[in-house]
Amino acid sequence: MTAAAGSGLPPGWRLEIAESLPSTSDALRLRAEAGEAPRLALIARRQTAGRGRSGRAWASPVGNLHLSVLLRPGGEVAEAAQWGLLAGVALAEAASTAEPDPLALRLKWPNDLLRRGAKVAGILAEAALTADRPARLAWVVLGIGVNLRSAPGLPDRPTACLAVAEAPEAFAARLLRRLDHWAAVQGRMGFGPVRDAWMARGPELGTDLAVRGDAAPLNGRYAGLAADGGLLLDTGEGRRHILTGEVLAPARGGGADALRSG
Repeated sequence: MTAAAGSGLPPGWRLEIAESLPSTSDALRLRAEAGEAPRLALIARRQTAGRGRSGRAWASPVGNLHLSVLLRPGGEVAEAAQWGLLAGVALAEAASTAEPDPLALRLKWPNDLLRRGAKVAGILAEAALTADRPARLAWVVLGIGVNLRSAPGLPDRPTACLAVAEAPEAFAARLLRRLDHWAAVQGRMGFGPVRDAWMARGPELGTDLAVRGDAAPLNGRYAGLAADGGLLLDTGEGRRHILTGEVLAPARGGGADALRSG
């Protein structure tokens, strides 16, 4: 494992690069539990056991970005999910420099970046709590996978890549600068500006969505994000505030337009 120097990182950040790891997030989680300092980023050129949300496998070929970052925000437990949304904003901004069409990239709640409706990147946010009462966030690990050069297939959704001639560590440095920026904004002003930035890159208000949680999928119209980052969905039985779940694609009504928006 090597440390990347002179790579345009924001102040106080460290970047390490490994040729191969089972999972960058698993490696950082072990280091977090051992007391590792925050603002550490870890790239693997190749992952052999990369994973996404709900334990799904994440293919990790050489040339794509396989990155995890360690933070110690020390906030309340309810803020854990907000860090995934913050990472989504930073990721969309970093990717936008490689995409000439400003409307091609959209965020999909809670953890995906889409390019013309197909998944181009995903975020897995994991956290641990302190032993205090009430408990607080001991650490947050953000695992971020980006299809830079190739788009491995997924069984349940289309995929895309940015197709950029850029080394993963160069993209990672830009991403970390945006992540550092938004972390500072949240530290000064709370989650509100992050929420607004996410909504500016999310689906249009009123878009038909289907959301899968613990029960059957729930259909409705997208009504924005709540103050805590939860998804607001207007259904035939009123407005629902969804804290955990997955937006299905395509949404109700199907088709490319629904997929792009959702």
